[in-house]
Amino acid sequence: MIAAHLLDSWTAEPVRSTAAYRVGIAVGGMGTVFFLLLAGVAVGLSAGSKLRRSGNAAAAAAAVMRRGGEVFVLALLFRVQAWILGWSSNVRDLLKVDILNIMGPSIVLAALVWRFAGTTGRRAAAFAGVTVATVLITPLLRISDFRGLPEAIAAYIVPLKGLSNFVFFPWMGFVFVGAFLGVFLDKAMPGDRESRLIKLLAAGGGVLAAGSFAASFLPSPFPNSYFWTTSPAYFFLRVGLATLSIALAYLWTATFVVAGKRSPLIQLGRTSLFIYWVHVEMIYGLVSRPIHHSLSLTQALLAYVLFAVFMLGCSIAKERAVQAYGLGEPHRVRGVGRSLREQRRCSEEGHDCRTTE
Repeated sequence: MIAAHLLDSWTAEPVRSTAAYRVGIAVGGMGTVFFLLLAGVAVGLSAGSKLRRSGNAAAAAAAVMRRGGEVFVLALLFRVQAWILGWSSNVRDLLKVDILNIMGPSIVLAALVWRFAGTTGRRAAAFAGVTVATVLITPLLRISDFRGLPEAIAAYIVPLKGLSNFVFFPWMGFVFVGAFLGVFLDKAMPGDRESRLIKLLAAGGGVLAAGSFAASFLPSPFPNSYFWTTSPAYFFLRVGLATLSIALAYLWTATFVVAGKRSPLIQLGRTSLFIYWVHVEMIYGLVSRPIHHSLSLTQALLAYVLFAVFMLGCSIAKERAVQAYGLGEPHRVRGVGRSLREQRRCSEEGHDCRTTE
């Protein structure tokens, strides 16, 4: 996300016509997919952990739904902050729909599905069904007329210029894909089951990505469907790559993350919502206005490295401040190659075991 936002905000206009810039935006844009998908994974893991502790599915789902509600409230507060710090006089800016506006309600809906589906198989089927329905209805919604709806509502359904950075269709689908994966990850803790699941994710993600890429060359069955916005092939291509990346991340942490030592990636992941909140304002806001649309690609890449290091420092400082003021600190899961088993055990001991916010 940092890469995509920094390139978008800080690079000069001539750079934007280059192939390198387009590749950078496409690769950095996967951060959005991961942000939403991992929020969905957290639905499955968190609800499952709470169910094991309390034995009450309704209470477990309600707790996850409350978290989704909190994210939505934070989205509204973030918009107010951006409006004030940006010295905006346009009240319409307060209605803008960004990624947190989509993430919060999607978490609530995913928790509801988890609650009423009842079993792992039914939950997986329900999450898959909602995902497919979300993706298939997207091209049809884009050619529908929503002029009868208030802008503040329509902006959540179809892109409205100046209001919609994200919309439910198809972005909500990534949360449900994550929830689909989450219910299996939640059950894959003991022994070899975890390893087998990771291998299945790698194989399934690779096949899905390859199949979606091949399908992108076929004529679309939907009218006015565009690959980069409403194409089911593009959606499932990103899902395949993200799923494959989960397996690669597992392999990376099992190989290179040493138990007891701090990992920069895990550190950033634990404070992902905080990082999102801070970096968007700093990259697009008044503090960096002098360099907006002014850097070469080389300068932007150097700025990215420096800014990522700065964000890492902010993440560490945030956790230390939380600890210093007695507000609680997420229990740290060490040796992430074994993190699924450890996270489950950690959760059942009553700790806050989040590896992402």
